Amino acid sequence: MQSHDTLPGGPGRLAVLQRHLVAVPVSGQVSSVSHPTDFQYTLDNGVLSLAQRQFYEENGFLVVKNMVTAGDLEIYRKAFEGICKKEVSAPGLVVMRDVAILNSEYVPDQKAITKIQDFQEVPDLFNYCTLPQILKYVECFTGPNIMAMHTMLINKPPDAGKKTSRHPLHQDLHYFPFRPADLVVCAWTAMERIDRSNGCLVVLPGTHKGTLKQHDYPEWEGGVNKMYHGIRDFDPNNPRVHLVMEKGDTVFFHPLLIHGSGMNRTAGFRKAISCHYASADCNYIPVKGTTQEGIEKEVAEIAGKRFGINVELKTAAPSSCLWID
Repeated sequence: MQSHDTLPGGPGRLAVLQRHLVAVPVSGQVSSVSHPTDFQYTLDNGVLSLAQRQFYEENGFLVVKNMVTAGDLEIYRKAFEGICKKEVSAPGLVVMRDVAILNSEYVPDQKAITKIQDFQEVPDLFNYCTLPQILKYVECFTGPNIMAMHTMLINKPPDAGKKTSRHPLHQDLHYFPFRPADLVVCAWTAMERIDRSNGCLVVLPGTHKGTLKQHDYPEWEGGVNKMYHGIRDFDPNNPRVHLVMEKGDTVFFHPLLIHGSGMNRTAGFRKAISCHYASADCNYIPVKGTTQEGIEKEVAEIAGKRFGINVELKTAAPSSCLWID
């Protein structure tokens, strides 16, 4: 576990937000908002308005407009390009490629790379995880002692005709062996305009109130990417909301919220950057005999092939776990 004490805007507690940010709920078909007297999924620190807290409590997600500047996003884009060109490397960095691209031909640039994970050792990318305006909102869900648990930059490719650019409906908690879930949140930022044409996120509002469901690989004719597990047992009548987001918009969502993304039907790549955060009060749990036992076996198999080591799910996670003070 590494310590991070050089937060932009000054050391210590979260820096004061330097510019005005407007958080707004996303229009669409969402769970009806009630007026709870007790809040389960948000903390009272004066950042979220009552309406925003109620929206997240009922729906499990909240979109904040204009959260990340175009200048910061360009830094992340250039860092990603450097990784694709093999100009940048880092310990623990995981590079993933679309199964349809692998089965056709290898293209040695960003056209072949569809996702990078665990970029905590790439300073220009990890900067995203320490942005004061991001952490200010993260604290509403995790409290002030924040851990960056998992990082990703997604480069959703134009679909190759096999529909493999889709991501099946899933719950992020499936991949995480720590609890309580209510003290975990994802920040996911659009690096360009994202809508249904290039595969925006789709969420099932209110599903964060349920339990962790069984995940498995979907039986898709064109194949499915490694580790892209999906839920088979969900209510098909549950309303869905497609999150249309502008460049720099950020959605915060609960790890039990069922979500996924559609195909990229455009000719360009759709980029987003994200970080999962957890309270330092969270604890690792054993997953033997649970719905997460399968993912632990898969992680162990991958680690064995790549690095020749034996790991458990809880020992695989801390490599990307950093303290943010």
